[in-house]
Amino acid sequence: MTTPEERGRCTASRFGLRPTRLAVQRVKENLHHLLGHQRHIAWEQVARLVKRYKLEGVAGLVSRKRGLPSKHQLAPGVAERALRLIREQYADFGPTLACEKLAERHGLTLGVETVRTLMTVAGLWTPRKQRAARIHQPRNRRACVGELIQIDGSDHALFEERDPPCTLLVFIDDATSRLMQLHFVPTEWKHLSHRPADRPSFATFEQLA
Repeated sequence: MTTPEERGRCTASRFGLRPTRLAVQRVKENLHHLLGHQRHIAWEQVARLVKRYKLEGVAGLVSRKRGLPSKHQLAPGVAERALRLIREQYADFGPTLACEKLAERHGLTLGVETVRTLMTVAGLWTPRKQRAARIHQPRNRRACVGELIQIDGSDHALFEERDPPCTLLVFIDDATSRLMQLHFVPTEWKHLSHRPADRPSFATFEQLA
């Protein structure tokens, strides 16, 4: 911790001073009620700030925590070990999955945002906001009717409670958006009895047959 003499010579940024210039002016004028209401500071803190200001001047308003190590910083060597493991085993993982694997397999319990920051600084991860936007080239429609038929299935309780839920298969012409055919089937995926067990068959192809 710095001594009062050292604090008297230090220059504090506008973030290092807890009250702003307006608050300092209020302290100087000893207007406790204005400072308390405007800066949402407890009266005990206001009294301490006024006392420090009288004894040390503006330097007394500098946070006592300035220059001290953060209580949330990682222990020495933890970040280096985590990055080494990520590079060697989880280089293609995202921060969330990498964080889970570090805890599960290596006993390194870190926050997801901590892992994300480590990977970003090391160049192993690019935040979404910094990624290049994907350009999707639009596809022109086909020129002739019937050249391309798109098929989609809509799974709903189409008949409410009068019948079991089913799927409506819709055949749409790409050139004109015309509905070519519509079929009701139990499901898009259907197990046929003449096929091996648990081998699905797409019900759409049955309608095309």
